[in-house]
Amino acid sequence: MDLMQLVYTISFFSVVIAFAYAVYLHFWVKRQPAANKRIIEVSDLIHAGANTFMRKEYIILARFAGVAAVLILVFLPSPIWDGNIVDNLSMMTAYLAGTILSAIAGKIGILVATQANSRAAEGAQRGLKPAFLIGFRGGAVMGLSVVGFCLLGVMAVLMITGDASVLLGFSFGASSLALFAKAGGGIFTKTADVAADLTGKVELGIPEDDPRNPAVIADNVGDNVGDVAGMGADLFDSNVAAMASALVMAQALDGGIGVNSAVVFCYAAIGLLASIIGIACARVGKNGNPTQALNSSTYSTTLLFIVLTGAATWFLDGFEWRIWGASAVGLVVGVIIGITTDYFTDDSKPIVRKVAHASQSGSAFTILSGVSYGFISALPAMVGIAVSALAAYKLCEPLGEGYALFGIAMAAVGMLSIVGMIISNDAYGPIVDNARGLAEMGGLGEDTIRVADELDSAGNTVKAVTKGFSIGAAGLTVISLLGAYMSEVNVSLASMGKELITGFDIMDPTVFFGILVGAAVPAVFSAMLMLGVDKNAQKMVAEIRRQFHEIVGLKEGKEGVKADYDTCINIATEGALHELIPAGLLAIIATVIVGFIGGPLAIGGFLLGNIVSGLLLALFMSNAGGLWDNSKKYIEAGNEGGKGSRAHKAAVTGDTVGDPFKDTAGPSINTQITVVSLVASLLASVFAAISLFG
Repeated sequence: MDLMQLVYTISFFSVVIAFAYAVYLHFWVKRQPAANKRIIEVSDLIHAGANTFMRKEYIILARFAGVAAVLILVFLPSPIWDGNIVDNLSMMTAYLAGTILSAIAGKIGILVATQANSRAAEGAQRGLKPAFLIGFRGGAVMGLSVVGFCLLGVMAVLMITGDASVLLGFSFGASSLALFAKAGGGIFTKTADVAADLTGKVELGIPEDDPRNPAVIADNVGDNVGDVAGMGADLFDSNVAAMASALVMAQALDGGIGVNSAVVFCYAAIGLLASIIGIACARVGKNGNPTQALNSSTYSTTLLFIVLTGAATWFLDGFEWRIWGASAVGLVVGVIIGITTDYFTDDSKPIVRKVAHASQSGSAFTILSGVSYGFISALPAMVGIAVSALAAYKLCEPLGEGYALFGIAMAAVGMLSIVGMIISNDAYGPIVDNARGLAEMGGLGEDTIRVADELDSAGNTVKAVTKGFSIGAAGLTVISLLGAYMSEVNVSLASMGKELITGFDIMDPTVFFGILVGAAVPAVFSAMLMLGVDKNAQKMVAEIRRQFHEIVGLKEGKEGVKADYDTCINIATEGALHELIPAGLLAIIATVIVGFIGGPLAIGGFLLGNIVSGLLLALFMSNAGGLWDNSKKYIEAGNEGGKGSRAHKAAVTGDTVGDPFKDTAGPSINTQITVVSLVASLLASVFAAISLFG
């Protein structure tokens, strides 16, 4: 058995184990008690609302994918009239496979999350330990499915075609679906969340998940379509993009499929196995700390990956210790970014408490302090990404020409190697958030709600950490995609007899033109998403006020009087579906226009500007949003005056500003920068041949 056959075998068995364990966890979650009729009724409403939204969203995305598939068939990797129909068919099929697998992973996540939420709510009656395990194992089904489909899809494409550049089509399929799914889910969830908070907490002074509020079911639906399906698609896309860029460069270095390609698969498979072990060992004591349990699982999985990949590097011929070092650096920096994010967003740390204290002086000070600390929080992560890229570059540079950029790609693969654990932690958040709401709506009592609150607080903290981790990983991924773009465009330039690109000189006006335009796109993209939330939330606020005014007995909570939840779900659904396409198209169309105007050099500048601006905005918005959210929760726990105080009302305002920051625009930007990087690589030959000034 040669090296690649051995690595393919290891990868295949790791996928089989992941799927088998995911199935076991799914049935384990289903076996947990779910007897409360009111909770089952509300959980069914959440499940139905999530499925309705995703069905409509996937119909729209299927139309987009169909148009994109036809364009790929006609033009990529070269115009069909040049006679390369087999290559174009391969690229189109890979693109469609990427979209389908990403959609399936999201659908699985929704299924399990909406089953786990009711069981976690009832588990909270028995204590912290059973409820934690239900929430975490429900999220783990999503984590294992995403990584399993990613590794299986990448392996299948490379085995069938033997051409790593086709993986760019597979990755584009995953990233384009992720871009729209994250944007659509984010607009949906924050439309409901903002409207529910402003009308319920601020205007009426009722609890967060009070069933009298018509928006509470839509809010819970949004947690699933935004934070489960959307984030799952986002990290599926990042993982595929990291592997694709690494394999494109590996094939160029190997002159085919060789030892460097084997390293990519081997490390990815070991990362999946390490995540499986970490998930299996995750536990919290009876009176333990769920945040500590989640973080400990991440740290132990990290250590296991480093040890196992070190062993593989020792035993397998041709594996380089410098490449192992690059992947280890990427992963360690990812964990450090998570730790610094935790410092700025955890309510047990001083920053959150400072913002909570500032809220006593009014909402203006809540916003000012949150924005300020949000910007400061971006510095450690930006430095971390820069250090990991530089370290990986310098580590692998002595191996020969091309290895420096390959080292950065392997740092991205390393950072995303434990993505199964990261997604499990992330999906845990919305499950226990829903469980908290169900516990309140099901009347399970203050003790149960207190347990659910503790789980929910851990979910918010860890969710902020996983967002920081995923944005950091996207940063390294797009830097490596920039290397893949250079490889692709140089192949085209060489075939045309033109001078090859060795770098991008920012003093070149063509490059600088691209930098300025690329830097502006993330800001406009974010604004479009947040304006979508603003517009739709205003409609929902008007609907909630109408129901409280017109439905007799609703405000008083009279028995038998129910809010019209479906209307609010429909407002969020229609609004999100209407707004999700324009923002995504903006990023793609801007890339194409810059490429046709300035050619390969302008696109290089465009990607540089887009990466730097996008990472800064993504980190700032995700961290500021998490900071405001946990400041509000800190006050609601009885600090700084507690619920109903001036500080609480100011903190709710901060949270409503932060909601679209952290759950709509922020995490969508890292998908946007991946999408434009892939569009650039796919159209590299077109830009090299046709441009006005390139």
